[in-house]
This record gives sequence, C-alpha cells and structure tokens, in this order.
Amino acid sequence: MLTRMAELSISVTRHVKAPAETVWQVLTDLDNAAETLSGVIRIERLAGEGYAVGTKWRETRKMMGKEATEDMWVTEVDAPTRTVVKANSHGMNYTSGFTLKPDAAGTILEMHFSGESESTSRISKIFTAVFGRLGARVTRKFMAKDLEDIAARAERLAGE
Repeated sequence: MLTRMAELSISVTRHVKAPAETVWQVLTDLDNAAETLSGVIRIERLAGEGYAVGTKWRETRKMMGKEATEDMWVTEVDAPTRTVVKANSHGMNYTSGFTLKPDAAGTILEMHFSGESESTSRISKIFTAVFGRLGARVTRKFMAKDLEDIAARAERLAGE
C-alpha cells in the first residue's frame, strides 16, 4: 500500500512596506507575473479569469540554467490574507501557500512550499535523502527571490 510521504517543506518570510491589499494585488496578478517575478519567463492562462479557486495557468521559469514548465492551479482563496496553489510534476504533488499579515509598517508575507510523493519505494527514499537538502536550499533561494520581487513591486505601487 502506498502512503503519502512529505519530502520537502520550506517556509520563507518577508516584510513588505505596503498594505496587505497592495501585496495581494501583486501576488495574484497572474497576467503580469512574468514582469514581476524575475525567475518567470512566461505565463499562459489555461482556465479562469482573474484569480479565484479553479484558475489554472502554465508557468515557465528559468531554473539552474534550464527552462522548467509546470501547470498550476488555485485551490484556496481568502482575499487578502491567504491563498494556496498546487502543481503536479513527475510524480510529485506540490503545494505553495501564501499568508499575508498586516502590521503597523506594512505586511508580513509568508510563503510555505511542500512537495509530496506517492512513492514509498526504497529508491525514492534514498534519492530524497541524498538530494533533499540540496533541493531545499535551491528551492528556498527561488522562494526568497520571488518574495523579494513581489515586495519590490508592491512597495513601488504603494509609493505611487
């Protein structure tokens, strides 16, 4: 019997000097994501208008010198405080959750990323043990850069 096994779980937090509503606007603006996020090459909307549960898109990023394309979809929205996006690739199920918490100086933006595999095979466990730490470091770096890019755009908009 196969059971799910969490293989990767990472959280990154960034303070943004902009109101939560402005940060939310930037975070959920799929049509301009390639201009906001320096790691994104292009976004192709596949289903849905705006940003709501069921909205689906194809995202192409430059990762370690190569293009990687994933289909992603929104599974939860509690505007302007929380959203969850999912993706599935090569037998892995990925979840990215974003939480926005207003504070006196702006917004605390947190991203939580996890990856799960259906496989509990010995090879899968060995692969995860060997490459998990490296993958986590690389993933954390990309997450931090995304939050930096979101913060920069939100702070520009808040200053206008």
